[in-house]
Amino acid sequence: MKDTNILAIDLAKNVFQVCKRDPKGKILFNRELSRAKLKELLAKQPRSVVAMEACGSAQYWARLARALGHEVKVISARTVKPFQTKQKTDRNDALAIAIAASQEHIHGARVQSAEEQALQSLERARHLAKTHQIAQSNQIRGLLGEFGIIVPPSLSQLRKHIPFILEDAENSLPQSFRETLNYLWQHLLQQIEHVAILERQLEDAVKYDTTCQKLMKLEGVGPIGALGLAVRLGQGENFTNGREASANIGLTPKQHSSGGKERIGHISKRNADKRLRSTLFQGAPSVITQVSKRPARTSKERWLQALVERRGKKIAAVALANKTVRTAYAILKNDTEYQPISLV
Repeated sequence: MKDTNILAIDLAKNVFQVCKRDPKGKILFNRELSRAKLKELLAKQPRSVVAMEACGSAQYWARLARALGHEVKVISARTVKPFQTKQKTDRNDALAIAIAASQEHIHGARVQSAEEQALQSLERARHLAKTHQIAQSNQIRGLLGEFGIIVPPSLSQLRKHIPFILEDAENSLPQSFRETLNYLWQHLLQQIEHVAILERQLEDAVKYDTTCQKLMKLEGVGPIGALGLAVRLGQGENFTNGREASANIGLTPKQHSSGGKERIGHISKRNADKRLRSTLFQGAPSVITQVSKRPARTSKERWLQALVERRGKKIAAVALANKTVRTAYAILKNDTEYQPISLV
């Protein structure tokens, strides 16, 4: 990278700011380009380092630049921020990206393939549909609560109570609200069906993905966790070791060490994949519950039982999620199958 130019792109929808920096640090140009002109520039430029912030459409431009023979560096916006001087403008943003990309210690995010992007998009769509479903059901309960009608949590309870509430003429609900409630209920039923369709698509996609099938053999990893690990880790090419992969997801403790004294704190939320971390953490307690009810069958279960006794279930859940990521990294890096060590 020391002998190549850097093309830093401040991404947008239609008008892009592009800063070209030579290996000696001289700015060759810093100007606006349209979408068509940017594609033309990338096609004509000799092999360069194409850098951009990790934001909307970054994966598309990264794949395009790589297909045209360039080296790609997608950098976190938080990492670029310290290199920004003076006022915030597109020119200064592009210059900051160029300077950040020239630093050897700053690593770029992983560039996903189009197929991986499609899988991730499916999971994002399912997550948003689920969020809307929960919000709609909570609104229905809240509105009914204002009329003194309490519906227990869970969708099954809503399915059981709402038809009776709508038909009950003695519950003192105004006719106007009864009509509103019926509309909200019908809308919620559509959302439930929408979530079910997306979940079936997700399960089918994971079912025929060999990488996800490998990862689902890990304890506490389901379809969503396997998909998240597959997309985040790839073949392990972006990480030096398993600990670095785990730190990238946010499952290693942050440090505040100085003068030879190590101070280890809670797990770090900086630059973490919060959704994947949450999914792995939610899967860990079910494994701990199963392991706690029977004698250990594998060395991993024995380690987990000892950790629960020593530190408690919550810390053990974080440790298990950490170990899961490291194991997943080794599986993907070495293209192997998960084989727990049996004690029998």
